[in-house]
Amino acid sequence: MARSRQHRVRRIHRPARAWPTSASRDPSPNPADDLRFIRDTMERSASFTAVPGWGQVLLGLTALAAAWLASRQPTSAAWLKVWLGEAPVAAIIAILSMRWKANRRGLPLFSGPGSKVALGLFPPLVAGAFLTFLLQRLGLGSALAPAWLLLYGAGIITGGAYSVSIVPVMGVCFMATGVVAVVAPAWSNWLLAAGFGGLHIIFGLLIARRHGG
Repeated sequence: MARSRQHRVRRIHRPARAWPTSASRDPSPNPADDLRFIRDTMERSASFTAVPGWGQVLLGLTALAAAWLASRQPTSAAWLKVWLGEAPVAAIIAILSMRWKANRRGLPLFSGPGSKVALGLFPPLVAGAFLTFLLQRLGLGSALAPAWLLLYGAGIITGGAYSVSIVPVMGVCFMATGVVAVVAPAWSNWLLAAGFGGLHIIFGLLIARRHGG
């Protein structure tokens, strides 16, 4: 009995557990800060075209140089080598400029609009590479320029459907240039200059001005 009474006394006088006060708890997130973060992210992504304007301008300049160099070649094989040499240069410029633009806007490169544009553009480019080999082997070199312009324009339209409206318009202009190349094969080299050179420069400047580089 004495032991149980002593035990009850110890239980009665046991110090109360210290519960955490509101000051010691982690501060709850501020809804206003969350809304501000979401709004800023949406604004950046909404104006992010995934197509770098200044990169397009640089692509256009290299294409104009390639067209001038190709026009001075004595054979169609040499002409084709010039344009095939332009292709990897253009790819490197496009990738580096897309990465630069994405980093400036604080957005991932290959997610959101970037991945959708790439998925829309990549299949026509692959098809163009195989068609280039096939048409050249069959001796149909005059069909190369129309095929390049039409396929590239189709890829821009498909990928640009997930971007701002100016990007699909650029694709339509490329396809229109390809149609002209179909009916005027003698002007193929200069139509390539007008498409990959002139259109890239014009639309690149518009994108850079309206959509942040």
